[in-house]
Amino acid sequence: MTLALILIAVLSYAACGWRVWRYPQHDSTLERALAGVAIVLHAAVLGHQALQGGAIRIGLPEAASLFTLQSAVLLWLLSWREPLRSLGLTIYPLTGLAALWAALEPSLLDAAPVADWKLRWHIILSLFSAGLLTIAAMQAGALALQDRLLHRHDLSRLLLGGLPPLQTMERLLFQLIAIGFLLLSLTLLSGLWFVHDWFAQHLAHKTVLSITAWLIFGTLLWGRWRYGWRGRTAIRWSLAGYAVLILAYFGSKLVLEQFLGKHWT
Repeated sequence: MTLALILIAVLSYAACGWRVWRYPQHDSTLERALAGVAIVLHAAVLGHQALQGGAIRIGLPEAASLFTLQSAVLLWLLSWREPLRSLGLTIYPLTGLAALWAALEPSLLDAAPVADWKLRWHIILSLFSAGLLTIAAMQAGALALQDRLLHRHDLSRLLLGGLPPLQTMERLLFQLIAIGFLLLSLTLLSGLWFVHDWFAQHLAHKTVLSITAWLIFGTLLWGRWRYGWRGRTAIRWSLAGYAVLILAYFGSKLVLEQFLGKHWT
């Protein structure tokens, strides 16, 4: 049953991505419904896999599935108000692949208790910050493609037809980064509540990388406010910050689980 539900979710995600590619200027109720069905089924299966009473088990497959799921949720919600639909071309298929990976190759880690409300809030904040910054990174990638094609005078209907004007794309990029930066700041602060020993809990390297990402995004926002940074400068800083953030989570988790046989506690 679990595999059947995930397959339905994966096919729905794929259909959404295909519709964005095939009909870049035509949003539809069907597309929104398919994305909604995929998200609900994905969340139900992942919750069954990762949540066990008052404990949670998140290895690399579950982390990738959860990471992409909350990005898909935020994209689905934000797309009702902002012209972000084109990002579904990458986010929805990637979410489907991550969901399938977690379903076919679940991790063998022991579940860790999350009874502490401070830890729960930290997890929620980290998910929302990562989700918004993931969408921001996708937005930066779309902005880079749009800028490159415009400079080459390539007005391909399939690639550019569904994208808003360049100024709107930049505005949305900085709005996403600003909100994501705020949530990342709260995530780092909330982490201080339950961290007792950085080295014993294997969090030192993750924290250093997370703070580095925070500094990159903070510098970008300051540069935007002080010097009006935009265009390729904004794109480079956005992607650099996101790359470090991904390395902080998945790189650290990969080393701990696959090479050291440990996990965060």
